[in-house]
Amino acid sequence: QVQLVESGGGLVQPGGSLRLSCAASGSIFNIYTMGWYRQGPEKQRELVATVSSDGSTKYADSVKGRFTITSDNTKNTVSLQMNSLKPEDTAVYYCSVKATSIISTSFPYDYWGQGTQVTVSS
Repeated sequence: QVQLVESGGGLVQPGGSLRLSCAASGSIFNIYTMGWYRQGPEKQRELVATVSSDGSTKYADSVKGRFTITSDNTKNTVSLQMNSLKPEDTAVYYCSVKATSIISTSFPYDYWGQGTQVTVSS
């Protein structure tokens, strides 16, 4: 099976920075994409940033220019550097990996971490 472990969440003042990290382990065959999603209070879960195996990235408009996603496919890790944080960035952030594995060898499956809380407040 595949497990994702997230770290780096916490409390930060507006304008501050945090770096989230996620490590995937298990019987992973091929990774298609790795990314971060978030769910704020009274909001739906939304995409923050993703990076594909070809290196292409996607960012939500609200975080462009402030957040940077990086991955290391050899280590099955993905990180999210968050700068110039705003109160509206407050949310639970979830790591997600789309990959084939021992439980799905032909079609990619989405795996999710447990989430890490990010709170931006003065």
